[in-house]
Parts: sequence; structure tokens; C-alpha cells
Amino acid sequence: MDITYKNVISVDEVNAIRKSMGFRQNNPEQLQAELEGSTLIVAAYDENKAIGMARLLWDGGGGANIFDILNPEYRTQGVENELVTRTLDFLRGKLKPGFGIQVDIRVWRGQESLYEELGFQISTPERRGIPMHICLTDQIELT
Repeated sequence: MDITYKNVISVDEVNAIRKSMGFRQNNPEQLQAELEGSTLIVAAYDENKAIGMARLLWDGGGGANIFDILNPEYRTQGVENELVTRTLDFLRGKLKPGFGIQVDIRVWRGQESLYEELGFQISTPERRGIPMHICLTDQIELT
């Protein structure tokens, strides 16, 4: 296995990874806007096949979000760790004296230890409030 990493990925490749995870396909126009609006993209490829991606949203201030997806066949091979590490290294390179960046990421059950090894802490309602969400869509199927 020869995994390479790039800072670009196509809409079709992202949707192929989503499909491998059992997620619905995103609208290509909306997905293109997500990619273009990202601060950083780190994509993993096994030969020429896109297998994973981390996408950073950061406005240059004190808060950032990482969204990552990975073909389940590659879960135990260190790819997700590398995607997130490269994203965190980018943010560390932006730190100036006195700066701090709160980085949030959504973790699937059973993956907590992977992210704890990278320095993430499990958020508690007492420290961070309760995570909430709303999904605005005209589609019936939500993920």
C-alpha cells in the first residue's frame, strides 16, 4: 500500500468516499462550494483512488473545525491519523505568541483513543456545553 497525500480532491472523489461509508451523495454544486470555502484540504490516495479527506474551516481566529471522512477499509492503517496530523500541523504553523486555537472535530464511537493520542480531549457539557445541530434540507434522507 502506497498512500500519498495531496491538497486537492474532486467532488466526485469526495462522493465516492461518502458512498464507501454508507453516506448519501452530496449535491455537486454544494460540495464544490464546501471544498472552495475550506481553509485547507488534505486528501489521501491509495495509488490514484481517493480514500480519505480532512477539511479545515478556520477564519484565522481562535476557533477551527476539522471535518474528516475515510473509506472504512483504511480505518486501522494510520491514514486518519495522518490526515488530522497534517491539518493540525498547518494550524500550529499559524500560531503566533499569545495565540490559541480551539480545534473541534466530530469523532465516531470507538475512535476516541485515536484522537486522544493526537491531543484531543473529550468535551463535556460542563466545559463546552452540549453539542447541538440542525440540518436544513428539502431532502427526506439526512445524515
